[in-house]
Amino acid sequence: MSCFAQTLAVLMLLFGAAFPGVAQAADQPQWGERYSRNQITTETGLPDSFDPDSGRNVKWVAELGTSTYSTPVVGGGCVLIGTNNGDPRDPRRKGDRGVLMCFDERDGRLLWQLVVPKRSEDAFLDWPNTGITGAATVEGDRVYLVNNRNEVMCLDLHGLANGNDGPFTDEARHAEPAGAPPVALGPLDADILWLFNTPVELGVHNHDSACNSPLICGDFLYVATGNGVDRTHRKILAPDAPSLLVLNKHTGRLVAVDGERMGPRTIHSSWSSPSAGEVNGRTLVFFGGGDGVVYAFAAVKSEGVEAAAKPFTLKKVWWFDCDPTAPKENVHAWQDNFKDGPSNISGMTVFHQNRVYVTAGGDVWHGKPHAWLKCIDATRAGDVTHSGEIWSFPLNGHCLSTPAIKDGLVYVTDLSGEINCVDDRTGRLVWKHKAGGEIWSSTLVAGDKLFVGTQQGELLTLVAGREKKLTATSEVPGAINATPVAANGTLFVASMGRLYAIKP
Repeated sequence: MSCFAQTLAVLMLLFGAAFPGVAQAADQPQWGERYSRNQITTETGLPDSFDPDSGRNVKWVAELGTSTYSTPVVGGGCVLIGTNNGDPRDPRRKGDRGVLMCFDERDGRLLWQLVVPKRSEDAFLDWPNTGITGAATVEGDRVYLVNNRNEVMCLDLHGLANGNDGPFTDEARHAEPAGAPPVALGPLDADILWLFNTPVELGVHNHDSACNSPLICGDFLYVATGNGVDRTHRKILAPDAPSLLVLNKHTGRLVAVDGERMGPRTIHSSWSSPSAGEVNGRTLVFFGGGDGVVYAFAAVKSEGVEAAAKPFTLKKVWWFDCDPTAPKENVHAWQDNFKDGPSNISGMTVFHQNRVYVTAGGDVWHGKPHAWLKCIDATRAGDVTHSGEIWSFPLNGHCLSTPAIKDGLVYVTDLSGEINCVDDRTGRLVWKHKAGGEIWSSTLVAGDKLFVGTQQGELLTLVAGREKKLTATSEVPGAINATPVAANGTLFVASMGRLYAIKP
């Protein structure tokens, strides 16, 4: 390391906590560990419980909207989370909108917010009062997200406080519904650097909510499009639209799309987000399709990409059907069949030690109550539906969860309120804990602790290990839909209306 690099490293350690925007070693800048999506952390010493009423172990509390499904991310001294506009911070922008809030990690002070009007064409494109539901991704001083209008955006981590950096400069008009006059911008507004309008550019017809989390891999951004059914739930309006796209993270230019035409086989929508991992010396990108199939694509290489005249099709390396005996044609005829029917994937794929872990099963709202946790060999090629399955673990009903893997154990929840601990090698149940209500969020493993939020507004703390032990239960007003996140010695837990920073 050069003298300059050593000096810079020391300065970052000394002053990183004092200046938002300086990267810190224990940030959590995207959903899950690196790009594997494994929701684990080396953070230790986090409190087992907290009390919002007395303030015990509560560092700060930030008011959100009234409906929050987004998992917070932490990067560069900032905490970012999507919500709705149920409790407007900006009195000039009232009414139903999507909001991304950026808070100071030290004290919870609002630094800036992105406010996005709702789509007016059809409520099923942007469900009322839902807000921005996907988790953002932070890299350096840039923030990447998919907003409630299904636009992929790149924002300045510092907002407009340091000026409008461009090339996008029409933030005032973007923040207002069509036909409404723009409102003057201020330092508490977001600075949009570039924007890619997925519905306009690719004809995507998403459903209910664009709840996708961008994945950064090299110079590229991998984003699920959320392509899904129409308001009748019985028709795909955009059968040829891609389910996965790749953008240049610096410019927002479209680089590649999948060529799998998953739309006609998608029972509800494509809500899973991609992950990635190194397999046999090359990087693969894994994606859980709305058709219940896990796809592995070769990651895009920078060489020659910018010179290409048009976007190319991602190269498929292998694919795995999580429910091979389910219907594959006319899948929408099985709408509201709660006994049989197709499967889809809502949680993310997780890569760990040459394996991919994923939950799949019947649609949560309109399908059969059967779901599984699958473990797939990521080193194979071609159709690995039968040859690539290492084990399959049955879950109790519907599932929205992304599994977490650590020390030979896999932790996964389901909507019945069960927390399952499964042996990583054999797929056998180690222990099971029944919570007091439905679980929509996923698990966080932090050191020797396991944190899980429930729809009953409870944060459960268990021992991460082979012996089942519930150590604490903390209660908050409102459901906990987001997955807990730990960064820089602090646990961040979002309820429907508040974000809690928890620290001893």
